[in-house]
Amino acid sequence: MSALLQNGTETGTIMTKEMLLLRSKKALRRIRISLKWILFAVISGALIGSAGTFFYLCLSFVNLVRSKNPWLIWLLPVAGLLIVGAYQLLRDEDDPGTNLVLSAIHSGDRLPVRMAPLIFFSTLVTHLFGGSAGREGAALQLGGSIGNGLGTLFRFEEKDRNIMIMCGMSAAFSALFGTPMAAAIFAMEVVSVGVFYYAALLPCVIAALVAQAVALSFGVGPERFLLASVPSFTLRTALMTSLLAVLCALISILFCIVLHQAEHLYRRFLKNPYLRIFAGGCLVLLLTLLVGDHRYNGAGISIIEACMEGEVLPEAFLVKMIFTALTIGAGYKGGEIVPSFAVGASAGCLFGSLTGFSPQLSTAIGMGAVFCGVTNCPLTALLISFEMFGYEGMPYFLLAVAFSNLLSGYFGLYHSQKIIYSKYRMNYINRKAE
Repeated sequence: MSALLQNGTETGTIMTKEMLLLRSKKALRRIRISLKWILFAVISGALIGSAGTFFYLCLSFVNLVRSKNPWLIWLLPVAGLLIVGAYQLLRDEDDPGTNLVLSAIHSGDRLPVRMAPLIFFSTLVTHLFGGSAGREGAALQLGGSIGNGLGTLFRFEEKDRNIMIMCGMSAAFSALFGTPMAAAIFAMEVVSVGVFYYAALLPCVIAALVAQAVALSFGVGPERFLLASVPSFTLRTALMTSLLAVLCALISILFCIVLHQAEHLYRRFLKNPYLRIFAGGCLVLLLTLLVGDHRYNGAGISIIEACMEGEVLPEAFLVKMIFTALTIGAGYKGGEIVPSFAVGASAGCLFGSLTGFSPQLSTAIGMGAVFCGVTNCPLTALLISFEMFGYEGMPYFLLAVAFSNLLSGYFGLYHSQKIIYSKYRMNYINRKAE
C-alpha cells in the first residue's frame, strides 16, 4: 500500500514538473511574442509616423499654395493626366486604393510597396489643383504598404504581415489626425465588421502612440474642435439626437451610393482612364465656377470650421458630396473620410439651426454619425468623437453612433470591407459592404 502511495506521489511530482515546464515554455513564448511586437510596433510607429508627418506637412504646403493661387483649379484636368500617367508608369493602372489594403488583410491579396510613393504623389497633386478629396485614404494606403513592406523584409508569415499592415494603418492615421485611440481601433475594426483582431491591439496601440509622438515633435498638432457648451442630457435632447442620427444614417447611405455610382458611370461611359480623369477634372472645375468659390474643393476642413461657428449653407452637405464623388470617381486620389466629416458637419449644423438644438453640438454629432455610417466602425466613430470634441458630449455621441450604425445598413465606402456578422441579429452573414 505504501509503495503504491509512493509511486503515485512520484508520478504526481513528475506530472507537476512537466506541467510547470510546459507553462513556463508557454509564458516565455508569450513574452517573446510580446517583445517582438513591441519592437516592430515602435519601428513602424517611428518610420511610418515620420512618413505620415512629412506627408501632412506637404499637404499643408500644397493647400496653402492653392489657397493663395486659386487659378490652379484651371489645371486640375491636366493634373489628372499626371496621376494616371504615374500609375501606368509603375504598372498599376487599375489601382483599387484602400480596398486593396483591406483585401490584403482578409484575403491575402498582394500589397505592393510602390503604392506608398504613388498615393503620396497623386494625393498631393489632387489637393494642389483643387480636387475634393481627403487625406486618410492616402494615410491608410501609405501606412499599409510600408507596414507590409516591413513584414516582407523581415520575412514574417502572412498572418503576422497582416498585423504589420494594421500597425502601418494605425501609425499613418494617428500621425495625420492626432487621434491615437481612434487610429489604433480603426485599423482593426474596418477590415471585417463584427470581428475584432485582438492580436493586433498592442502593436496598433504602440504604433499609433509612437506615430503621434513623432508628429508632435515636428509641430503637427491633433485635430481639435472643442465644444463651447454642452446642454444637459434630457429626454428632449435624447430624442433630438436620435432624430439627427437617423437623418445622418440616411445621408451616409446616400453618400456611399453617390460615390459608387459616380465611379460606375465614369467607367461605363469613359473607358480610357486618361479621358475619364480629364473629364472629371473638367466637371469639378465647372462646378467650382458655378458655386463661385473654393469652399468645396480640398478636404473640407473649412466647411467644418464654419459649421462649428454655426455658419452653414442649406445645400452644403449635398454639394460637398457631389464634388467628392466627381473627384474620387474620376480617378483622383485622396480619401473620403474627411469629406464625410464635412458632409456630416454641414448636415448636423443645418439640423441644429432649423430646430434650435445647439448647432455646434449638432455639428459634432453629425460628423461622428456620418463617419460611423460610411465606415461601419462604431467604436472608432465614438473614440474619434471623444478625441476631436472632448468627453462632455459622451451621451450624445454614444446614442448617435448606435443609431447610425444600426440604420446605415451594409453600405460602406470600401467594397472590400467584409460584414462578418449581421447588425440586426446574431447571425454569421460574411458579405461585402454595398
